[in-house]
Amino acid sequence: MDLRKVEQPMPLNRQTVLIVSSDPAFARELARNWPGDGAPPEFTVLAQGLFSDIGGGQYDLVIADGSTPETRAIVEPLLVSAGKPAILIHSDSAAFFRYEGSILALRRDASGNRETGEKNWSLTAGVVGREILRRLASEARQHNAETKCAAVEAEALLGRYMIEMRHNVNNALTSVLGNAELLTLEPGLPAHVVAQADTVRNMALRLHEVFQRFSSIEKELSVAARESSKKPPQAHAAASGR
Repeated sequence: MDLRKVEQPMPLNRQTVLIVSSDPAFARELARNWPGDGAPPEFTVLAQGLFSDIGGGQYDLVIADGSTPETRAIVEPLLVSAGKPAILIHSDSAAFFRYEGSILALRRDASGNRETGEKNWSLTAGVVGREILRRLASEARQHNAETKCAAVEAEALLGRYMIEMRHNVNNALTSVLGNAELLTLEPGLPAHVVAQADTVRNMALRLHEVFQRFSSIEKELSVAARESSKKPPQAHAAASGR
């Protein structure tokens, strides 16, 4: 098994399910009975003895084979330490499924019949696994939206502050501009001083133009806000047929 496949960042639009089992039939059963609706995840199979090497790897969900007491004793503590959503397939006499923290323990032979039991556990694991992945995707989208919203709010706060401060800055720039112009008209000053005063004057004019643009932006935002406030009533009138 090539561990590099597990350690690579997962594709942006595809989730990864890590199947931990030394039994090839275990992984085949899961993949065969995974729900067909929607895009399937990327399945990566890893032998039980190697799972401890990538406990923090790039995967979204673990489905681990703990169908014997020995394998469960090895795998379960690793799932707990990894701290990621996991489904542990076991074969003891406990309830068909139960949650233990972030781990769902699912009994492998639900009916006493190997063929029927195999189908039951893999179908259930597939349905539950799909719902876990959907919840993770929903939480990721919510987190991204909240992050973007926080960034927009921070930028809006900075913009409002700059708009509010433009009057003070313009007053200061007016003073700088006036004194620079007086210096350029002062007789007898060295040429380099006049050149420096002219540079100060030009930079003050450029800053003044920038803050004039803030005034234009404020007006544009006010117009957009007024137009936006008119839309809901218009939409309501259109919907009611008026």
